[in-house]
Amino acid sequence: MITSRTISVYILRQFLFWFLVMFATIVAVIVLVDAIELLRRGSGRPDASFGVITNMAVLRAPFLAQEVVPFAVMFGGIITFLRLTRNHELVVLRAAGVSVWQFLMPAIVAAIAVGFVNIMVVNPLSAVLLSQFEELEGRYFTGRSSLLAVSSDGIWLRQNTVNSTGQTVIHATKVQPEKLRLDNVIAFEFVEDDRFAGRIDAESALLLDGHWELKDAWLTRPGRAGVFLSRHELPTDLTPDKIQESFASPETVAFWSLPRFIRVLKESGFSATAHQIHFHSLLAEPVLLAAMVLIASVFSLRLTRRGGTLILVGAGVLAGFFLFLLTNVIQALGLGSTIPFVLAAWTPAGVSLLAGLTMLLHLEDG
Repeated sequence: MITSRTISVYILRQFLFWFLVMFATIVAVIVLVDAIELLRRGSGRPDASFGVITNMAVLRAPFLAQEVVPFAVMFGGIITFLRLTRNHELVVLRAAGVSVWQFLMPAIVAAIAVGFVNIMVVNPLSAVLLSQFEELEGRYFTGRSSLLAVSSDGIWLRQNTVNSTGQTVIHATKVQPEKLRLDNVIAFEFVEDDRFAGRIDAESALLLDGHWELKDAWLTRPGRAGVFLSRHELPTDLTPDKIQESFASPETVAFWSLPRFIRVLKESGFSATAHQIHFHSLLAEPVLLAAMVLIASVFSLRLTRRGGTLILVGAGVLAGFFLFLLTNVIQALGLGSTIPFVLAAWTPAGVSLLAGLTMLLHLEDG
């Protein structure tokens, strides 16, 4: 038991060390490339100073770090098992009766633990910082700001008042996204300097070309009696595409807040498929990281038998990029409702786990 514990701790330390080395290396390279791209986008924009660009790169770094964890686990596992194999330490362990599953278990447990830390701790932090990054990106690069917010009592839309410097804030309890019709509408009108100019209560609002068509509307102005209109037009610069683009991206919603956000989206009448896929992908991450350890072992444990270090390590790299492409393709199918969102989220992890188990069983017992 003492020897088994000593071996497990030794393999665990080796795996965590090389995982952290690969993680830091990959993140440093990606953040540097991202910062250079931000500098390129900011060139010619006087407001986008070097300080702003640096701040944006830092805000986006946790999100990028979260995305590279599976690759860091796989590459860290390849280096760990490669070193143990080339130093003949695994040969000694096998001669002592230790099976491949026993000395893989510490790395698998560590990978699963990393997955839970990633989704429960790193993800909420990256979601908050990424939302701030997107605000800065809209202010300095794209010129788009957030127009839509989803809360437990419905949705809120913000639009610029046409031919004026004011704004209109619209609240609705439910949305019919096919026609972009709002139910139980309240619109608050503001003029410049955010001075309240009036309120409109309507049964519904239908988005048409250049205006909202309000049905059974009460118009209230400060110091005046309310006026009832069976039909009223409220000018708008919003379009269906603008509203769709204004949704908070799934990556900006923390793991702990996603179930409530998804529920509110459904109750409001909007599609929550993208957020459901993202939520289940986070749940599947520990399984995916365990699969990365198995795949890493396949591309490193067999070196003592057949050689070809560069070929096998290169095959591991290709396997990682194939997984990346598979994930994107499957999630695209899920977003298009071609396949169920649960299948789209769990397929990459499930396929990777089955592939790793199959190859390892064939290598060891085949």
